[in-house]
Amino acid sequence: MHENKYLAIYHDLVSRIRRGEWRAYDKLPSENELAVCYGTSRETIRKALNLLSEHGYIQKMKGKGSIVLDVGKYDFPMSGLVSFKELAQTMKQPVRTIVHELALIKPDGELKQQLRASSKDDVWKVVRVREIGGERIILDKDFFLKKYVPSLTKDICEDSIYEYLETKLHLPISFAKKEMSVDEATEEDRRCLDLHGDDRVVVVRNYVYLSDTTLFQYTESRHRLDKFRFVDFARRK
Repeated sequence: MHENKYLAIYHDLVSRIRRGEWRAYDKLPSENELAVCYGTSRETIRKALNLLSEHGYIQKMKGKGSIVLDVGKYDFPMSGLVSFKELAQTMKQPVRTIVHELALIKPDGELKQQLRASSKDDVWKVVRVREIGGERIILDKDFFLKKYVPSLTKDICEDSIYEYLETKLHLPISFAKKEMSVDEATEEDRRCLDLHGDDRVVVVRNYVYLSDTTLFQYTESRHRLDKFRFVDFARRK
């Protein structure tokens, strides 16, 4: 019963933070105030706050209490080439990958152009939804030339394709060209993502190359507009 109490308080505080009752960098009420509010002990409140801290909702600061973090957006690096699994490890949020489609296809005219493929080429098509904090906020559509990626499985796609490519196939993945735009949401976006009425998504298109400059992957990542902050680092020369 004691465990259920602190979990119930944790979920209630998460809900209140996400509703905007406390904004980013606001200070939560003290442990004593929360204990009175919820009719429980400071120990139970402390357990709930520790869980909030572990999941990235607050930062506990000595002498200052619990500071609410900016949980509305996730940093997504535009420079660098980072797998979703690597990115997820920094989020401190429950993360899940759902594979919607894994198929070997022949490229249509547009995909031939994007991958520099021919009619003879076979292409792996992988459609995955990324769920963060219980919300479906990214739709990833990956296309790999089969001559460089001979096989793929659902288990690999649910875990990390890049980890498989680099550790098992020893592919020398080197660099990517990225393009970003804000596009109208498609029916597929509305079906696969929790858009909550938004009619636009942020689309990042990646063209990924091996160390010998061979293009082997084209990716279209479709992001919920309100959830991602795209970041980069620049230095004036």
